[in-house]
Amino acid sequence: MTAMAELTLDELRIALAPEIARAAVFDGWSNRAVHNAAIAAGADPDVALLAYPGGAMDMIDGWAGAIDAAMACDLPVPTLATMPIRERIRRLVQYRLDAALPEEEALRRALAIMAMPQNAARAAELGWRSADSMWRLAGDTATDYNHYTKRAMLGSIYAATLAVFVSDESERKADTRAFLERRIEGVMRFEKAKARLLGSNREGFSLPRFLGRLRYPVR
Repeated sequence: MTAMAELTLDELRIALAPEIARAAVFDGWSNRAVHNAAIAAGADPDVALLAYPGGAMDMIDGWAGAIDAAMACDLPVPTLATMPIRERIRRLVQYRLDAALPEEEALRRALAIMAMPQNAARAAELGWRSADSMWRLAGDTATDYNHYTKRAMLGSIYAATLAVFVSDESERKADTRAFLERRIEGVMRFEKAKARLLGSNREGFSLPRFLGRLRYPVR
């Protein structure tokens, strides 16, 4: 219990979150899941509860943070820099899906909680943070409006792909992989066509047009 006892509450929130996600498969995102996860990880259950004062949304937030940290370790900027931008984005989104796969039921329950009206603002914040983490690893340094539109674009792709993922019963989630490829390919084709039409070599992005592509995807 010594190592866990030395962590701050913020550190404990991240460190214990993957174990809570495993417990949430059976116990939901509940105090019981925190208690069982703390016991499994060698942490004090009473202290562990203090790390999640906001309840389920704090637990889900911690899980997302833990995935962010693992993603940054396994897919560092220098590794991704050798890939085309579309492959960087595909790899990053797929990494997050693969990380959630063992606890798919926990993810399904997490999405249901995030969809509740009272959690809408917090859910949007988590989605933005996930998109920001991926873009930073992909090497994005934009500071103008592109900083925001790129994150809105990737957040929309990620959210749509998660929705497909949790209901995908195909072998090895083949339908989800194909869906993700189509979303990325559709946006890339659109941006290339726009660049040719405008006679510009500068990468650009239109949020309204992109959202239209999500609503009416390329088949």
